[in-house]
Amino acid sequence: MPTHSRSQAESAAVIVAAVAAWFDQHARPLPWRDPTCSAWGVLVSEFMLQQTPVARVLEPWRRWIERWPTPGALAMEPAGEAIRAWGRLGYPRRALRLHAAAAIIDDRHGGEVPSDVATLRELPGVGEYTAAAVASFAFGQAHPVLDTNVRRVLARVFEGVEFPSKTPTAAERGLAARVMPTSGAARWAAGSMELGALICTAAKPRCTSCPIAGHCAWLAAGQPSHTGPPRRGQAYAGTDRQVRGLLLQALREAEEPVPAGRLDLVWPDAVQRQRALDSLLSDSLIVPDSDGYSLPL
Repeated sequence: MPTHSRSQAESAAVIVAAVAAWFDQHARPLPWRDPTCSAWGVLVSEFMLQQTPVARVLEPWRRWIERWPTPGALAMEPAGEAIRAWGRLGYPRRALRLHAAAAIIDDRHGGEVPSDVATLRELPGVGEYTAAAVASFAFGQAHPVLDTNVRRVLARVFEGVEFPSKTPTAAERGLAARVMPTSGAARWAAGSMELGALICTAAKPRCTSCPIAGHCAWLAAGQPSHTGPPRRGQAYAGTDRQVRGLLLQALREAEEPVPAGRLDLVWPDAVQRQRALDSLLSDSLIVPDSDGYSLPL
């Protein structure tokens, strides 16, 4: 092995070991990290955590697993009940996809979450990240797990840039694969994810508390500012997303179909309200009823 490559591998090994030691001391006791948590519990957590902070997921996850401890238990209920239970987690199409995934798991996989990444990718709502995360955290397999937090840690420590590109690149996947240890890969994935969530944050990184600050290329370079496309947060107030959420909330809280006239009271702008309603119908999150609208059966 060339000296340069060997030194990179040695540096990566030191970083992985330091993150693992830090994770052992500072990991949050999240219920889906418990060794007794089922693969189904891990899959549910990954669906809920997409674009949603951990603090908002904890109680909905607990209620969900208590009500539907297996994929089969969820598959037996109408899709509308999954949407109702999703509450205000946002992006409710995730609830529909999770319900559809549960039905496939129950029907085609004997009620057991598959462990194979390729098979996981065939489930509704399961993409590259979610499949790798479930295979890693539920089954202890070795896969690069590239969520937002991990990608930020890799970009800063190894590439010396503040933020990664908008979507993972081939070069980034290659870096993640090279850094991933041959033993303890799932622990590295969880540890680097936690480091990004608690220490190497997007807005206010706590570099003085970072266990790998001495190995960080971005810190060594003086923390240069991001030079890529502007990073903009997603607006919510006044958007169609907010109107969709309000309409869906009215239906979740009702035990019977909601008349169209009652939905008119949810939002004053009739054009925007109708646009949001049409999009909910298009996404199959609500269905028309002779008495108005309801959640799907």
